[in-house]
Amino acid sequence: MESVVQGSFQAPNGVEHQFDMEEGSVEMAPAGATITPVDEHVTPTPETNFGALFKEEMKPCRKKPKEYSKWGIAVLAYQTLGVVYGDLGTSPLYVYPTIQIDSPQEEDFLGILSLIFWTLTMIGLVKYVFIVLQANDHGDGGTFAIYSLLCQHANIGQNAGEKLQKHESDVLLSFHGRSQQSRTKRFLESSVFWQKVLLFVVLLGTSMVIGDGVLTPAISVLSAVVGIRSAQPSFDQSKVVWVSLVILVGLFLLQRFGTSKVAFIFSPIMVAWFLTTPTIGVYNIVKYHPTVLKAVSPHYIVIFFQRNKVNGWKMLEGAVLAITGAEAMFCDLSHFNKSSIQLAFSSFVYPSLILTYAGQTAYLIKNPGDISDAFYKSIPHAVYWPMFVVATLAAIVASQALISATFTIVKQSMALGCFPRVQIRHTSKDEEGQVYSPEINYLLMILCIAVVAGFKDGTQIGNAFGVAVIWVMLITTVLMTLVELIIWRLPWPIVLVFFTVFGTIEGVYMTAVLNKVPQGGWVPFAIAAVFLVIMSSWNYGHQRKIHYEMNNKMSVHSLQDLISNSEVQRVKGICFFYSDLVHGVPPIIPHYIRNVQTLHQILIFSTIRYLPIRTVLPEERFLVGRVGFKGAYRCVARYGYMDVINLKGNEFKDQVLQQLQAYLQSEDQNNLSFVQRSSVRLVNESGRVNHNGVPNQAQLNLEDIHDLNLAAQHESVHVLGRTMLECGPSTGYLDRIVVNKIYRFLKMICRPAVQALRIPSANFLEVGIYYEL
Repeated sequence: MESVVQGSFQAPNGVEHQFDMEEGSVEMAPAGATITPVDEHVTPTPETNFGALFKEEMKPCRKKPKEYSKWGIAVLAYQTLGVVYGDLGTSPLYVYPTIQIDSPQEEDFLGILSLIFWTLTMIGLVKYVFIVLQANDHGDGGTFAIYSLLCQHANIGQNAGEKLQKHESDVLLSFHGRSQQSRTKRFLESSVFWQKVLLFVVLLGTSMVIGDGVLTPAISVLSAVVGIRSAQPSFDQSKVVWVSLVILVGLFLLQRFGTSKVAFIFSPIMVAWFLTTPTIGVYNIVKYHPTVLKAVSPHYIVIFFQRNKVNGWKMLEGAVLAITGAEAMFCDLSHFNKSSIQLAFSSFVYPSLILTYAGQTAYLIKNPGDISDAFYKSIPHAVYWPMFVVATLAAIVASQALISATFTIVKQSMALGCFPRVQIRHTSKDEEGQVYSPEINYLLMILCIAVVAGFKDGTQIGNAFGVAVIWVMLITTVLMTLVELIIWRLPWPIVLVFFTVFGTIEGVYMTAVLNKVPQGGWVPFAIAAVFLVIMSSWNYGHQRKIHYEMNNKMSVHSLQDLISNSEVQRVKGICFFYSDLVHGVPPIIPHYIRNVQTLHQILIFSTIRYLPIRTVLPEERFLVGRVGFKGAYRCVARYGYMDVINLKGNEFKDQVLQQLQAYLQSEDQNNLSFVQRSSVRLVNESGRVNHNGVPNQAQLNLEDIHDLNLAAQHESVHVLGRTMLECGPSTGYLDRIVVNKIYRFLKMICRPAVQALRIPSANFLEVGIYYEL
């Protein structure tokens, strides 16, 4: 006869969960849950027990954001100059040289300056500083951070059905409290197709940022070194390329020291740059054209297009380079904080750039023939060589913004199951967002060297650069529109204004840069395509593996029968079995038992679950419970994508055992209260129904706690499965290509899970298993 326990329990957050638990089913509850009786006519849903808890008890799990004094923010703002603003700050090196215009007149230069001014103002200041930076995932930025926010507030994404409960966010709280549910949210939750489209857009944006990280060092360093030719014409282009390559190799070798040390070296250089270039700009304004700042009037843009028509539209491909690096303000947010980035741009970077471009424009109005080398030609002869040194050093710094951003987004995408495992090092004890990946660093270096050696010219690299930049910005605009509708819940007219203004600006720029795809603009698409294939294939293979395990999991009854077999020997200690499943028994466990014929006294079925949030508090990290029979438990360890997993030593084991003991102790109190107030049936150790319940169950719990303490005195073993996926002939041709070829190759070359989890080799056992899909 089947034994059943019915009831409900009050979770710490006040939500009551009803359950109807069959003998041998999985029970999960956080320590301290209060069990209360439920009427017999209640029919619970299949998602009760652990599933309900997992969905409802996932609290915001945030560490309290680090608070900074005004002086601390000022110091961080200073450091951002050496990491975040190098790319944006050095754009005057190559903007005018990439604008191709025949016989330019004063109105043309004023129109170009007006375009640059309003592009910097609207996209850099208004969009990124005032709006996009507000949509951070508790201090983290980038396309995946926006995707994370959307996953947290809607039942979409990798953890659909297991999302966080609603919580207060630090983004426009006044709008978060509205009760009306977003139609956009309901639409996305009901459409699997559009959820996949959203993930594709996020992966495309991420891939374009990586492409940006390749092109930024190439064009910045090459544009700076080419300045030697202005003073020394005998220094040919091949020598410029070789010097650029040497500088780039040195730059990538510096990355291993971390963001803080790099910022310490680079920030003084950028301070010198942001002070000297506007000073020269003011000098040129006074000397050549004192009224050049009248270009702030947008009517000069109208005059520019009236004069140049189609050619004016084509020249936008050069003007867009004035905003390159603005996306780094958001992507590098985790390395610093919002206030420091806003302070540095508004008070220092923005006015410096406006004066620098105005000075170049004033010089070119009087010397239009020098447009192909505008920056160096506009430098007074007396300070030429000092400025060349500063410009070269600043160009090296410029590469840092997108390199750091690439490290961050790769870590985010890897944690969310969208990138193969690579090594991630945290380079700062104080700033958890400062990370470094050696594999990604050297991959970027190889690609960057290939771009410089292949093109040998800044113009074609500039064409490619513009394409990458504007794609990232346009994707950010689309994702921000969803944030405004789903999370901030702004009135639709305001959202429409945002999307129309910035979508139009970036859309026009997009049409212009696509014109240069044959002349180098194909490079970011090629780079993005490679990374998009890698990320989408890894995500697809990972999801197929999870679905296979869910469809082929073993029942707890069958597992209990297998363990009770007399041929299976039990030894002292604890064995952690790792899988992606939070329900049922994954296929790797019976495979292990049948082949090894030995099991430890305590079995803990463990799942490492990455939540689409930045970090999880240690006290909220674990969900634990029984798995239907004596000595078997389940543990879900939850981590944010900025958390570090480290299973070395006994810290992880001790924390899990503490949670299990707390759970068993609370179970005693809950069972006592439960039985006293309702006539339910409890299952004892032998599987027989115990109507009196309390004494036997309490004794069993004491024995279980005693067994845990004894097992803890011995070494624990961590068992991971190494799965081989194989799509059979009955599957589609595309499935066989993605799973059998690409995913299998990526899994072969990526870092093994034991390194990602930092499990000591002496306590690690890997079991191979073959899955035929």
